[in-house]
Amino acid sequence: MKKILFSIALLFIGAITVNAQDYKPFKLGLGLGYASPSDGGGGILFEVEPAYRLSDEIAIGLRLGSAAMARAIGETEGSVSGNASYTVNTQYYLSNGKFRPYVGAGVGIFSLASVSSSVTVGNSTATAAASSESKIGFYPRVGFDLGHFNINIDYNIIGASSPDVVVSGGSGTSSVEVDDIKNSYLGIRIGGFFFGGKN
Repeated sequence: MKKILFSIALLFIGAITVNAQDYKPFKLGLGLGYASPSDGGGGILFEVEPAYRLSDEIAIGLRLGSAAMARAIGETEGSVSGNASYTVNTQYYLSNGKFRPYVGAGVGIFSLASVSSSVTVGNSTATAAASSESKIGFYPRVGFDLGHFNINIDYNIIGASSPDVVVSGGSGTSSVEVDDIKNSYLGIRIGGFFFGGKN
């Protein structure tokens, strides 16, 4: 009986040794960066990312982000609006050295702020607007950690919004439809993380 218990203890210790991680399991990332919409001007973004390493190679986490940018409405640039995202993601690290490139993907809810734009042609003014709404989005990502420094690139794929256009002045007022507003954007973030270093 003692031999059996001793053998089980050795197997248990061996399993722990095999699964021991070189990196601390919990990390908290912070970053600031540039947001580039599919249409329209650029903007800025800020993100917080708590994550847990299942192993040295695989991490799962949350991305809580905010991006302020101008989306295009038809041929004109809309007003700057703040959008938020609440997503889950996973990352696979390709190296366990000081320079650690990774690939990953995430999915979640994107809360899109309302956006509007006006154009005057002669005596008429056309105002286009899309109400605030929430959509499910997806993003592939690549990046790398260098020590506690991080650079990350996400391409956030979000469904388009349908704006309404009201034309006033001139011979009267009418309502027409315009092209959908593209909500997808590229995010480039530079930052760092606390915890999560080598044991």
